[in-house]
Amino acid sequence: MNPHDVLIALADEYWDGVLEAYPTTATLLGDRRFDDQIEDLSAESEERLQRGWSELGAKVEALDPSSLSADDQVTRDLLVTEVARTVEGLEQRLTEMASDQMDGVHTMLLTFAPQINAPTPENAEAIVARYRQVGTMLDQALARFRAGLDAGRPPARLTVERSINQIDKYLATSLDRDPFVNTDGPEGWDGEAAWRESLTGVTRDVIRPGLQRYREMLADELLPVGRPDDRCGLRWLDEGEALYTSMVHHHTTLDDLTPDEIHDLGLAKIERLQSEYAEVGARLLGNSEPAQIFERLRTDPELKYGSAEEIMDDARGCLSRAQEAMAEWFGRLPQAPCEIAAVPDFLAADAPGAYYVEPAADGSRPGTYFVNQWQAEEQNRYELASVAFHEAIPGHHLQLAIAGELDHLPRFQRFSFGNTAFVEGWALYAERLADEMGLYRNDVEYIGMLAGDSWRSARLVVDTGLHAKGWSRQQAIDFMVENVPVDRDGIEVEIDRYVAIPGQALSYKIGQLEIQRLRRKAEGNGSNGFDIKAFHDRALSSGSVSLPVLRTLLAT
Repeated sequence: MNPHDVLIALADEYWDGVLEAYPTTATLLGDRRFDDQIEDLSAESEERLQRGWSELGAKVEALDPSSLSADDQVTRDLLVTEVARTVEGLEQRLTEMASDQMDGVHTMLLTFAPQINAPTPENAEAIVARYRQVGTMLDQALARFRAGLDAGRPPARLTVERSINQIDKYLATSLDRDPFVNTDGPEGWDGEAAWRESLTGVTRDVIRPGLQRYREMLADELLPVGRPDDRCGLRWLDEGEALYTSMVHHHTTLDDLTPDEIHDLGLAKIERLQSEYAEVGARLLGNSEPAQIFERLRTDPELKYGSAEEIMDDARGCLSRAQEAMAEWFGRLPQAPCEIAAVPDFLAADAPGAYYVEPAADGSRPGTYFVNQWQAEEQNRYELASVAFHEAIPGHHLQLAIAGELDHLPRFQRFSFGNTAFVEGWALYAERLADEMGLYRNDVEYIGMLAGDSWRSARLVVDTGLHAKGWSRQQAIDFMVENVPVDRDGIEVEIDRYVAIPGQALSYKIGQLEIQRLRRKAEGNGSNGFDIKAFHDRALSSGSVSLPVLRTLLAT
């Protein structure tokens, strides 16, 4: 085979292996080959994957870049990096630490359940077969958690408490409202009643007892030995420094930034935002002092929502405005629709304010922007618009839906979740872009954009503070309260998120800054004028890329 064909074959081999190893992800992406299978969380399975992907990575690295086209060189570079990161994650045995409320085994199970559907009777029966294996998967997770304890890797106590809360809320729901029971089935199928009965039985007899066992282990074995709030970061594990360094590199895709440099960068960005707050605060609130602006934003009842329906109405309005404007800023537009849905009740108290799930490749499920309606009367009006533009258009939905529709690219480039700094950096870039697009209707929404920016800048300080400098949870909360106009409850949820998934919070601001830097460079270099559509289309032309690859793309 010629080098191009070898590269594509290796890319396909890698992605097929990923989908087989993570069959729930395959289903969500619309690949139905593994609907009757569930993730194997055993150490033996991960060791096999590690060996196989190490061998595949060596074959990709052996390909001579000079024998490949420019597009294929991008694919090769991305594949080398992604396979190496995947192998490194397996080597670090991260499943031993996956008991948290964000990326925990139970959280992914409960988060994905409302998104699973069965468009054909064959898919429907396969999903029942998968659900019959949930208890086995959960028991494997418990064995891995115990191995983590034996290896000196106790979780942070606060993440275990939030996980227990999630499971308790799920177990308190009635069977008739259970997301596993209410999986969408084939339209007009005469076998639906019997299938629904099977779903009810497996949920009652397998899934709920499995989650009850899981909950008991978290409460009886993990919680008593969990790292206390004053030592909740990775810094307090024997291998914490190495783990955190690896996670910083994984989530930023950059090897040339140290935690100390990132910490200082965050402090500098927070300082630079003060003048923007002063300007808009004077117009909106008659006050240019940031501390007083922040207090007013947190406490003014006029800046709170009155109901969950008001929240959903504003979210729909933001999406509608962005859909109308995007053709002026992007040449290529997503074909998949974007829908809005509420975060499930049993996840809401411990979930972020919003999140996005990309569409299935087979068209069986649209992209979905999930809005958290928890304690609606306590939610801030000024925050919603920037979050909507981040999660939907021109943020996650536009970028991820377009990536999935780039049919000429290998599947791993279209659907991989690995390059967080680009994916989240793009979404944060989209919050500022929305201002250029005229999407913020007033100063209330504009100051919400500033709040989002200072929030992501503060993450650079807080994440590194917790995991590299040994900050306590209270130190992190106090820093955020002083520097971000978000209510204390929201800040506590966010801090606990950073404890749960070290390094991930860095990706937003690091990615945004790199995209902004590359755009400024392109604007300065344009001899025939800068074309914003062409810049955006080029940035989105190769799927979700690493920041080093993005530099290459936008330099050509």
